[in-house]
Amino acid sequence: MDINAFRRDIAGIEHSDDATQVRRKSRDMTTTFSPILRDELKGKLADLVVSPRDKAEVRRVAAAAARHRVPLLPRGAGTCNWGQGTPLQGGAILDMTALNRRISLDHATVRVEPGMIVQAVDDYAADQNRELRMHPSTRRTATLGGFLGGGHVGVGSCTWGILRDLGNVVGVEVISVEEEPRVMELRGAEVNRVHHAYGTNGIITEIEMPLAPAYRWREAIVDFKDFMKAVRFGVTLNASDGLVVKMVAINEWRYARLFTALKPHLRDERHTVHVMVADDFGEAFESLVADHGGTIVYQGLEGQGDFKRPLYEFSFGHARLHATRTDPSLVANIGIFPDHNLFAAIERVHHKFFDLGPLRLDMKRMDGRLTAQGSPLFQYRDEAHMASVIEGMQEEGVEAANTHTMHVKENGMKPIDATEIAFKRSMDPFNLMNPGKFAAEELAAPGKGVALPASGWRYQKA
Repeated sequence: MDINAFRRDIAGIEHSDDATQVRRKSRDMTTTFSPILRDELKGKLADLVVSPRDKAEVRRVAAAAARHRVPLLPRGAGTCNWGQGTPLQGGAILDMTALNRRISLDHATVRVEPGMIVQAVDDYAADQNRELRMHPSTRRTATLGGFLGGGHVGVGSCTWGILRDLGNVVGVEVISVEEEPRVMELRGAEVNRVHHAYGTNGIITEIEMPLAPAYRWREAIVDFKDFMKAVRFGVTLNASDGLVVKMVAINEWRYARLFTALKPHLRDERHTVHVMVADDFGEAFESLVADHGGTIVYQGLEGQGDFKRPLYEFSFGHARLHATRTDPSLVANIGIFPDHNLFAAIERVHHKFFDLGPLRLDMKRMDGRLTAQGSPLFQYRDEAHMASVIEGMQEEGVEAANTHTMHVKENGMKPIDATEIAFKRSMDPFNLMNPGKFAAEELAAPGKGVALPASGWRYQKA
């Protein structure tokens, strides 16, 4: 790596080696979620931050990096976790947030640059009375490129499925890291080459996403005395095809009480279901709540609650963030409960780990099937204890990802086969893109998290 020659070649493109900025841009949410990764990534920093303003500058940076063998780590807002945003071998952070231009919009799709904040994409689509099918719980701060490159699921996935499901990403433009960088457009199932790849196999420069009708969304918190009744209500609501639903999140009461901002709406030993339903279907929703013996303890239009944020910010990764802010010693993993045996598996896991810690679930569809994503929340002891919890969930039929390793392949959310490896080598022949993150074998010492016994997730063939 010749960092000085690299800097000469990118003269005129904004870049900085300011220690404070480099340290800040070399971090993501990993340290909040995983004590294993927090230790493994300690002290890992880039050498400088490069902030291109357009695609021409991105190509110049990619070419210079290839010539001088400088590692590159593309980055958005840094809301990612699992080590995606931390460089392992120095080099340059490629801050893509200035590439935030609108490109095209019609009734079916929106196309933008990757640095656009997800909320801003929805604001743009509102001109057509449309919105993204799904968004991360970090919608107000995350970039669309970060969501595509590191995300998996979001608010809206209970109806539309996960990002990987065919049709949920229309097209992606990427640039290779070579001395003569190539621009490539991926369409159809090929978009999954760069989805959830942590920026290891191409620099994303444009994204085209499908749109859904934009509704006035009603938020609600429904509580139940019995946890499995809360689960049955959540699943039934999500499976009620006559209703338009955007979020169903189920919280065992000990988990819910960690959401301090929601305290006025929480009752002791009452399990909660967080819901987003189209306001036009409010009467039918209230009828379903009554049929299941639930109580609506809060409802209102999206983002207008007295807790001063959208209710979806208490789902998915944001739920963990709130819990960890209340008690930093708490950890979890991610499991997918079997769609063919959903209630029984949830009940078994709930009872099996009840003394360990509370369970919470986010409903989603995956490969066309309705399922739940979740895990117990518990006090971290060591890697061996974490492994035993993962094994215990898998014994009950729950597929487990490994959220305590930094590697795409070992994380288990993205299948890595010969085609994926060939694409990586084609787009990044010098292995400069987020090096060490694509697979554990890239590193001599890949870290303790790799050894956790997670099965990974199985998908239908596209």
